[in-house]
Amino acid sequence: MASEETRVEVEICGEYYILKGKESPEYMQMVAQYVNRKIKQVSSRNPRLSAAKAAVLAAINIADELSKLQEDYDDLVKMMDKEVLDCDKDE
Repeated sequence: MASEETRVEVEICGEYYILKGKESPEYMQMVAQYVNRKIKQVSSRNPRLSAAKAAVLAAINIADELSKLQEDYDDLVKMMDKEVLDCDKDE
């Protein structure tokens, strides 16, 4: 049985969007607030940027964060796999 689709209205940089997804409304709001904060951070560093350019730069910053976290996660999984293999050898 498929979970029901959630719809939630969020505000990002003064614009309202309807998000649809399978996550809780609270989670979707949290993600939208995070994006909004990132765009505001970029805009505050360079107030001359258009909203579109600030959004693109914020997206690049978020993608960079995600990439680094994915790399850290992959490294951690490799370390755990090595530990499991080492433990198996000791038995």
